[in-house]
Amino acid sequence: MIVWRKKTFVLSVLALGLVVFLNPARALNSQWVKEWPNTDFATHSVDLDEIISGGVSKDTIRSIDAPFFVPVDQVDALSALEPVISFEFNGDARAYPLRVLTRHEIVNDVVGGLAVTVTYCPLCNAAIVFNRQVGDEVLEFGTTGKLRHSDLVMYDRSTESWWQQFTGEAIVGAYTGTHLEMLPARMESWQRFTARFPDGMVLSPRGVALSSYGYNPYSGYDTTDVPFLYRGELPENIPAMARVVAVGQEAWSLELLSRKGTIETDDYVIRWTAGQNSALDTADIREGRDVGNVIVQRKTASGLVDAVHDVTFAFVFHAFHPEGIWHLE
Repeated sequence: MIVWRKKTFVLSVLALGLVVFLNPARALNSQWVKEWPNTDFATHSVDLDEIISGGVSKDTIRSIDAPFFVPVDQVDALSALEPVISFEFNGDARAYPLRVLTRHEIVNDVVGGLAVTVTYCPLCNAAIVFNRQVGDEVLEFGTTGKLRHSDLVMYDRSTESWWQQFTGEAIVGAYTGTHLEMLPARMESWQRFTARFPDGMVLSPRGVALSSYGYNPYSGYDTTDVPFLYRGELPENIPAMARVVAVGQEAWSLELLSRKGTIETDDYVIRWTAGQNSALDTADIREGRDVGNVIVQRKTASGLVDAVHDVTFAFVFHAFHPEGIWHLE
């Protein structure tokens, strides 16, 4: 039996999402079309039965669409090992604390002149930054309240197409088949971000003190045996909730990487160092166990550059890359 130490929001997922989890087709007929009159459900690239309710409706989890930032030296609410998503472009370096992203999941921003969407799916521990310009259009994203393989399903506010967060692919609606460009970003400790970017900026939701965030509604999640609201196959040779470093179609277990410290391939250098709290362990993010920092860099003629990657759970990589290559030993 899994004991969920979560707040009322997550408990409501169990109650409100159960019927949809068991009968997603009925949810589409009775609720989805009414809730999403502008979404073209006739156009989709996945079986709609794979999409289930997360127990909340459209935009219940509010994206941050007009983000406000403060300089690093004005922030005292974050602890040294607390995790942030860091992204830099054209000399503009920004940190997005997971204490904020666990509650909002999406930030629509412009960094160094580039329109981006910074995303975090707590159920998958997937932190991904996207270029949100598609063709000539700059999209703005929100949360659908739906999940596929336990992963956040986003939507764009222009066509209300549905997008898979883990892959960046539109799976329902007018944009079906379109992929967002993933951008190199890191999930790292606050201490490491400030050392790299002493003049960086930090997301601090307007009118709400950073200190009022920090509670993890998914307490104990990343030490359970079974992922939440997931009904797909589980990987055979690694625990479902084990962390892995995913780079394209390949994944390295975090346990392997932490033992070796550095793994080098023909194309990449992957490093692990201690000193970052899990955001999904204890109720207070600042007290989460140490899961370490991961850096993935690609080899180029001019040296190493940060590469697109994700530190996620094994079941997530298996669900989206069933033919993927595993590195466990």
